[in-house]
Amino acid sequence: MIEPDWTRGLYAITDAALLPDDERLLNACEAALRGGLALLQYRDKSDDGEKRWRQASELAARCAASEVPLIINDDLALAARLRSAGHRRVGVHLGQQDGHVDEARYRLGPSAIVGVTCHDRLDLAERAVAEGASYLAFGRFFDSRTKPYASPASLSLLEQAGRFGLPRVAIGGVRADNIAALRRAGADLAAAVDAVFGGQDPEARVSELNRQLATAALDS
Repeated sequence: MIEPDWTRGLYAITDAALLPDDERLLNACEAALRGGLALLQYRDKSDDGEKRWRQASELAARCAASEVPLIINDDLALAARLRSAGHRRVGVHLGQQDGHVDEARYRLGPSAIVGVTCHDRLDLAERAVAEGASYLAFGRFFDSRTKPYASPASLSLLEQAGRFGLPRVAIGGVRADNIAALRRAGADLAAAVDAVFGGQDPEARVSELNRQLATAALDS
């Protein structure tokens, strides 16, 4: 059986402020999955462990039905618990202060997706590659509502990071009118929060973002 390719396309990231309850979160993510995602990331920074487990479990089931990996933001323990419960498509995304790739590999297994935030720095990317990361996330590339104070990154960084041979994720202010520029600059995956979940009809929003990515791929 051929596994779907998660290494290229749209990467949607949830936001607890935009999707503040179970119903809105699950309905919006279901719609986004119908639109066509490569990856979905569950991001919730609250201390409500029961809610996080409940929501992540539900999302893992929905992602499995769509054959889309679910990535847990900065919570290796939650990702490991989900995999132990049988959700084999669950991975983790690690910030620079949120653990190490080798520990994630030990707890999740060699096949799990382990992404790493590299900000605007190739040295962080080089270290992540050496530690066994699955993908490298760079940004922010444009003004971002989610992370307005993050250091800006140059589009040329994406081309330079091609030498590492891992999927390059571009994040930060991604919208339908700029996502094509990221693909042309070398991004394999474009990660979006507000552009997917910041308004009505996530399915249509995802479809339009994918259309822009496909157009850019044909142009390059």
